[in-house]
Amino acid sequence: MFTVRELTEAADFVHDYVPPTPTIRWSLIERATGLSIYVKHENHTRLGAFKVRGGLTFCRSLSRSMQVVNGIISATRGNHGQSLAFAASVFGLRATIIVPHGNSREKNAAMRALGADVIEHGDDFQDAADFARQKAAEDDLIMVPPFHPELVRGVASYAMELFGAVDNLDRVYVPIGMGSGICSLITARDALGLKTEIIGVVATGADAVRQSFLCGEICETATANTFADGVACRKPDPTSFEIIKKGAADIIAVSDEDIMQAMRLYFSATHNVAEGAGAAALAGLMADRARAIGKKNAVILSGANIDRDMYAEILQGSNRDEPEI
Repeated sequence: MFTVRELTEAADFVHDYVPPTPTIRWSLIERATGLSIYVKHENHTRLGAFKVRGGLTFCRSLSRSMQVVNGIISATRGNHGQSLAFAASVFGLRATIIVPHGNSREKNAAMRALGADVIEHGDDFQDAADFARQKAAEDDLIMVPPFHPELVRGVASYAMELFGAVDNLDRVYVPIGMGSGICSLITARDALGLKTEIIGVVATGADAVRQSFLCGEICETATANTFADGVACRKPDPTSFEIIKKGAADIIAVSDEDIMQAMRLYFSATHNVAEGAGAAALAGLMADRARAIGKKNAVILSGANIDRDMYAEILQGSNRDEPEI
């Protein structure tokens, strides 16, 4: 999708606002899992998630166009919306964000604090996205899709950081929502000419991407039942799916309990907060342990934005099969 030069230029721009995040080997996580694991800490960005990178490059592209922009609008479960709210403020744009009813209170509050107009509509992300497209036409706003080349170009800055920090990675595990995270890894890997396998991770209750990957064509599920809102998607984006289909080595599904277990391990072993989607990659690696033994693995901790009450409840939970640190 992009050359190394184009990705490097975008990363230089992103780094004016988002310093590179660390990649760390945590001894307690490795001891608990028996695996070699490099954690890419996208929970350490200024907005607590990787999405801010793509919002910046998307809004920059709008500012460079000859198009008259009255404002932008998009649908989100949270991190995408925070990214656009922040980037819009950088470039002097109005941002309207549509979220489904029951969305994270704290993510909604964060988007409003960043200057966005937040509107609740529908039962899930797809309902919110349909309403956002309708409102974009009515109010003459630029509809920002959940997947766009400029979003990938910005997000790929984290992939360039990871591949620059760790040589000869065998595998990278990454959560999949609408695809910008995994596609940025595939794009950077291919541009750099690397052989690293990219493994996508979804929730068992929201596995449309995995079903689509297995049958080779887009499948839509009736629901997306998972507390991990960053991966709660019922239908893959067609453009991102084509990249995933060609560039991913595998897509695996993990249960909500697996994800919660990974969240607890992150906190106990590193005292890092991981939201559901943020811990999905580690959950996927642990579930895929047999294939990962002896490999040089990395996981993307994609975000930390989870409501306090939910996080407290998850930390209090336990599973007798959980690894000990």
